[in-house]
Amino acid sequence: MSAALPKPANPKGRSAQPPRWWRDWWRRQSPARQDRLALLAPLTAVMVFMAAIVSSFWYLRLEELEREQETVTREVEYAQQRLRLRLIEQQEQLMRLARDVANSEVGAEEFVAEAEVLIGRYPELQAVNWIDANRRVKAAYASSSVVASQLRSANETLKSQETLQTFASAQTLRQPVYSDPLTGASGKPMLQLQVPLTNQGRFTGVILAEYVVEGLMRFGVAPETKAKFAIALQDADGTWLAGSQAAQRPPAHPWLMWSYRTNDYSVPVTPVGGQLMLRGQAYRTSLSVVSSGLFWLVIALSTLTVWTLVGNWRHTRRRIQTQKALIKETNFRRAMENSMLTGMRALDLNGRITYVNPAFCQMTGWDEQELVGCDPPFPYWPDEDRNTLAARLEDELQGRSTQSGFQVRVKRKDGSVFDARMYVSPLIDPQGQQTGWMTSMTDITEPTRIRAELSASYERFTTVLEALDAAVSVAPLGSTELLFANRMYRLWFGTAATGHLQLLAQAGTQEVVPRDQGLSDVDDLAGLPLGPLMIGQSENAEVYVPELNKWLEVRSRYLNWVDGRLAQMVITTDITPRRHAEEQAAQQASRAYTSSRLITMGEMASSVAHELNQPLTAINNYCNGMVSRIKGQQISNDDLLVALEKTAKQAQRAGQIIQRIRSFVKRSEPNRSVADVADMVNEAVELADIELRRRHVRLSHYVAARLPKLRVDPILIEQVLINLLKNAAEAVDQAKRPASRRSVELRVVPRQNEVGDGVEFTVQDSGDGLSDEVKGRLFEAFYSTKADGMGIGLSLCRSIIESHQGRMNADNLYNGTEVIGCQFTFWLPLHVAQAPGAQTSVAAE
Repeated sequence: MSAALPKPANPKGRSAQPPRWWRDWWRRQSPARQDRLALLAPLTAVMVFMAAIVSSFWYLRLEELEREQETVTREVEYAQQRLRLRLIEQQEQLMRLARDVANSEVGAEEFVAEAEVLIGRYPELQAVNWIDANRRVKAAYASSSVVASQLRSANETLKSQETLQTFASAQTLRQPVYSDPLTGASGKPMLQLQVPLTNQGRFTGVILAEYVVEGLMRFGVAPETKAKFAIALQDADGTWLAGSQAAQRPPAHPWLMWSYRTNDYSVPVTPVGGQLMLRGQAYRTSLSVVSSGLFWLVIALSTLTVWTLVGNWRHTRRRIQTQKALIKETNFRRAMENSMLTGMRALDLNGRITYVNPAFCQMTGWDEQELVGCDPPFPYWPDEDRNTLAARLEDELQGRSTQSGFQVRVKRKDGSVFDARMYVSPLIDPQGQQTGWMTSMTDITEPTRIRAELSASYERFTTVLEALDAAVSVAPLGSTELLFANRMYRLWFGTAATGHLQLLAQAGTQEVVPRDQGLSDVDDLAGLPLGPLMIGQSENAEVYVPELNKWLEVRSRYLNWVDGRLAQMVITTDITPRRHAEEQAAQQASRAYTSSRLITMGEMASSVAHELNQPLTAINNYCNGMVSRIKGQQISNDDLLVALEKTAKQAQRAGQIIQRIRSFVKRSEPNRSVADVADMVNEAVELADIELRRRHVRLSHYVAARLPKLRVDPILIEQVLINLLKNAAEAVDQAKRPASRRSVELRVVPRQNEVGDGVEFTVQDSGDGLSDEVKGRLFEAFYSTKADGMGIGLSLCRSIIESHQGRMNADNLYNGTEVIGCQFTFWLPLHVAQAPGAQTSVAAE
């Protein structure tokens, strides 16, 4: 029910009604709001009463704090006045002493005696020093409490920067000057007073008096003042120098009467000035008014009243909110249970089903009404598994089930069976008592099928690896453990990782260094970026294993093992037959190269015979002439010597031709060495020029200066050049060119292409060029355009160049659209790697 409308009191006993606007506003309020407004009326009265009490106490507290502040101010000013008078008294004594010293009435010994009297009278004085105009100590006396290291000796020069600044001020102002508080050698705050010495207006030095700030505090402030207040000396920045301080408290709020505000007052100490401040703080006393029992009684009763009224209102509101939250939570839990894909089943302590969720009913096909209240055996148990499931249920009720769950077979209502996994946990009520067992069930039919397929796939994969004719091994980096090895690896190297490591070492790939397994089981490369290793290409190498008497091709790459470790896989293939075939092919190629040279020289036999016939005919003529003239005694010794020299020169020429032919044709082992390009070109030109002169073809050649040397087989490169030059001469001869156009040009220049730096050889002729059909089959073996040709010359030339990792091609030369010749070009790199089988020895034929 809503609260009744409050009515104002009527002193005359007549029934008074509230104003109309009040009645209309009240009717527009909801019942709940009317209840809250009715509750707020007494609460407002109590709050007004409490506000009046608190205001009274707050006013009294402010009056107390103001009186305390006045007391602090008065006491601090009294202490400052007393300290000022003491400092002025000491300053006058020092000024009197300075006057006597300036007038030379007091010497060093009398000065020490006077200083001793002053220090004895004023204990806060630590030392009195006589300093001349050059800042040197002439005489000094210090208190007996000063350690020897702090004493100023005669003729000592002032070094402290603060002391020198005060000295300069006293010299300028010609009046006593106090320094800023500074730290002495003993670590205690000090204060210096320097009184200038003047003789007839001339500055002659100062009297330096050093005070201990702590002594000023002890002897300059009355003990009763220090007993009632925290009196301290501070510098201009507020840094504490001596005295006592009140305990630090949080800042007081001006409107909170229970927060204590520390009353303090600061005043500069004259005649020192603003650099030395005297501060007084009031110690905290009892709060008097606030500590009164009446105050706390009123506060307690008012608080209790307010708490009762507010508590009743909040309790009603909280109860309604709790009911709504409970309904919402119940609906949420019900919706969550109904939307779960995992079947839930609850059993009491006797094994009876007390709850099943919709997912459980959907899995089994049985309704909730059919399952709840059932005793074992349950309807979803397969007939053939009832004994096993009954024993499993008994283990559940006895609490002997495992946390990892167990796998069972479940029968649906239609008779079909599926695999499931169940997890059992105790069912605990809010009082902490076990009321049964909660079981969750998951359909694992699909995971079981996938697991079986994976197992079969693994078995097939293992069968394939075992049947390979290559050895496969996997080992982690930094370990001698062998993770996997197939049948061929075990047949060659056994079950240890020794063979794996040996193959990696021979192949020159990253070596696997064993690590100390006792230190850490963590991968040495854990945390490093291994992505580039995973996507990198495999590394290949060919090695010879003496223990197996085999040539093996080793391929390795990095991979992540199933446990996350970085491992290295090695696949080893037996390539012994291939190596033997390569060696035989190299031998056949060598024979083919030699045969090609012999064929070339056979084709050039007539030219060579003609070339040899000229020096032999000359020799014969020289010999016959010398014989005739000797018989007729018509020759002198000088003429005979000239004739013999010409005969020897022609014989030497014939010998050089035969030596070149013999060197070119001689069968020798392949020998790649650093060769000079110009020497190879000269040797080839000397031999080819015989054929070109026979065919009346002019040969011109150009070799660029400072060409780098090549690592090649010089004889094979000379063979290529001779073949190309001879073919060029034949092409020019077949084209029936006039004498002015019968020419062949050889150019050797450095050339750089996409592969790198190298040397380019170009042979140009002025023949008829190459047709499209011939260009397509130009380097094909046993294809020739000559009637008596065998078709192996250009094929061997290209093989020779490619074995040196070079390139060869042929193109026509054009003048507009007219073919004016042909150009053969081959390119050799500067650094050529040695081809396999290059060192295989070939027996000379």
